[in-house]
Amino acid sequence: MKILLIIGGGIAAYKASELIRLCRKAGISVKCVLTAGGAHFVTPMTLAALSENQVHTSLWDLKDEVEMGHIQLSREADLVVVAPATADLMAKMAAGIADDLATTLLLATDKRVLAAPAMNVRMWQHPATVRNVATLRGDGVTVLEPDEGAMACGEFGPGRLPEPPAILAAIQQMLGG
Repeated sequence: MKILLIIGGGIAAYKASELIRLCRKAGISVKCVLTAGGAHFVTPMTLAALSENQVHTSLWDLKDEVEMGHIQLSREADLVVVAPATADLMAKMAAGIADDLATTLLLATDKRVLAAPAMNVRMWQHPATVRNVATLRGDGVTVLEPDEGAMACGEFGPGRLPEPPAILAAIQQMLGG
């Protein structure tokens, strides 16, 4: 079993390391795509060490793009996982915007997509986010409900990234195992 893990920007990106560790322990191979925002919170070196795979960060890597690497990446995986799925990333997904490697992969994939949201409670409850989540679900994307609790910003409510074991359970369910 193989997943492509897209790591969005946001403080919850640090939990991607634990998710990778849990997936590998469960026998799931992980390739990572790190967004520019995600790279502010976790390094490609950390993700590469944990996944034991190259971490992809740019659509403009000529070596990979000669072979249309972004299409290949989207097709090699059994499942595409977006964690954390920020409000911005989900808005781009819902609108079909493909302006970086992550969003291009999401638009090019023919695989199922699982999104684990993480954002401030007010962002999660904003009508635009509610609309975007409904659009994504209508398009067949599995969008997990965020956890409720204290947030890095000091507020409390729904919007926290589900804990890595819960994301792993959703991955396993979608992979049929």
